[in-house]
Amino acid sequence: MKCIIIDDDKVSRLVIEKYISRTDFLDLTTSFDNAVDAANFFNNMNIVDLIFLDIEMPGMSGVEFLESLDNLPQIIIISAKEKYALQAIQHDVTDYLLKPIVYSRFLKAAVKANNLMSEELKKDRSNGIFIKSSSSSFIRLFYDDILWIEAMENYVVITTYDQRHTIHFTMKAILNKLPADKFIRVHRSYIINKKRIERIEDNMIIMNTKEKRKSIPISKSYKDDFMKNIHIVNK
Repeated sequence: MKCIIIDDDKVSRLVIEKYISRTDFLDLTTSFDNAVDAANFFNNMNIVDLIFLDIEMPGMSGVEFLESLDNLPQIIIISAKEKYALQAIQHDVTDYLLKPIVYSRFLKAAVKANNLMSEELKKDRSNGIFIKSSSSSFIRLFYDDILWIEAMENYVVITTYDQRHTIHFTMKAILNKLPADKFIRVHRSYIINKKRIERIEDNMIIMNTKEKRKSIPISKSYKDDFMKNIHIVNK
C-alpha cells in the first residue's frame, strides 16, 4: 500500500516512518508536517492508498483536511487525544491510534487497512476486466458494458455500446477470463453478453449499439448450450 504521513510533530512522524519501514506491505511515498501541503499533493492527482493523519495541526487541522477533499483513500488517525474519535468515525476512518503508538497496535491498524483494500480489489475484479491500451496503460471494461466479443484471426474485438477495442487474444483465452453466468459462446467467432440481448430471431441474436443493430449468428454446435442458458417462457 502506498501511504503518506501528515503530522506536524517530527518525533511522531519519525516513529510512523520507522513502523512503515518494518511493515512489508506498506510503502512510504512521502511525509508532510502540515495538511496544506498534503492537500496540494492530492490536488496534483498523486495516488495514495493510505494516510496516517494527525488531527491537531496549525493552519489546517486533520478534520479540515478530511473535509476539504473528495475521494480520499483510507485514513488512520494518529492523535494524542481521544476527544476527536467521534469526528473521525463520522468521516469513516479505518482506525484511530492514540499516541504514543506501539508497533503492535500500529500493525493491527495497518493489517485492517490492507485487508479492506484487498476486499475492494476483489470487488473490482468481479465487476470487469482490464485490457491493454498501450505499452504502459490499461483501461477497465465493466462486464455490463460489453455487448459481444468477435474473433479476428489472431485478435479479438470487444464491442461496447459506443466503442470497439482490439486486443491480441484468443477466443478461448478471453472466455476463460469472463464470468460464465454473464457470457456465453454462441459461434466460433462470437461470445455474447446474455444480459445485453435485445431479442432472438430464428438463429440470430439481435443487439443494439450506438450506431446500429447487430445480428450475431448462433451456430448449430453452440445452440443447445445457449438455449439451456437463457430463460424462455412459452405462451
